[in-house]
Amino acid sequence: MSGHSKWSSIKHKKGAADAKRGRIFTRLIKEITVAARMGGGDPDGNPRLRSAVLAAKAENMPKDNIERAIKKGTGELEGVSYDEIMYEGYGPGGVAILVECLTDNKNRTVADIKYIFDRHGGSLGGPGCVAWIFETRGIIIFEGAEIDEEKLMEIALEAGAEDVNGKDGEFEVLTSLMDFETVKKAFDDKQMTYKQAELTKIPKNTVKLEGKRAEQMLNLVEAFEDNDDVNHVYANFDIPDEVMEALG
Repeated sequence: MSGHSKWSSIKHKKGAADAKRGRIFTRLIKEITVAARMGGGDPDGNPRLRSAVLAAKAENMPKDNIERAIKKGTGELEGVSYDEIMYEGYGPGGVAILVECLTDNKNRTVADIKYIFDRHGGSLGGPGCVAWIFETRGIIIFEGAEIDEEKLMEIALEAGAEDVNGKDGEFEVLTSLMDFETVKKAFDDKQMTYKQAELTKIPKNTVKLEGKRAEQMLNLVEAFEDNDDVNHVYANFDIPDEVMEALG
């Protein structure tokens, strides 16, 4: 960064952070709109919408933005109609990848997804080629510093959670698809605040990556996450800590 002022560096970092925040807001608004369209505008009676609103609040999205997105989904306000599409493919080293998209233009999105796969050493596959590798599970995440671990474990296991893991200053509670709402309600009833609660895709096995393939895979995931139509990316790779440190 020789020749650049400290202020230029700060502006660059702030610009990158603002761009990332904008992408997060775009995805959350799409998810809220689709959830409201599919299950109604009342979060209490629509688990998917409730999770989306919770995620939006965790990102400090203004209340007005959330309410507008819900009204667009229910048809109270005019808005774009989004389709939910899942693309499947392979990454470097044969990694299985699911790319969940919310789009208003399927032709644009499939072209973008194929381009990203091709550019980063992967390939777009057909429906069903890798979906069988993943299972739908519930995940509820708590900030470690704000939670009583013993109480968390007790409530989670009594409610039917499958596992509780502590890592990176957080606690992750895993549930089956069927028990997700029951476990989440148990925490709600005890007024235990979580930072995230959603359904996710967990791989049945993982592919270990090192060297060039690890770097390619990280670049592939980053490229997907930078695309506005991509809502979630699921992949069954594992990169050892020492490799991640070497990649910086």
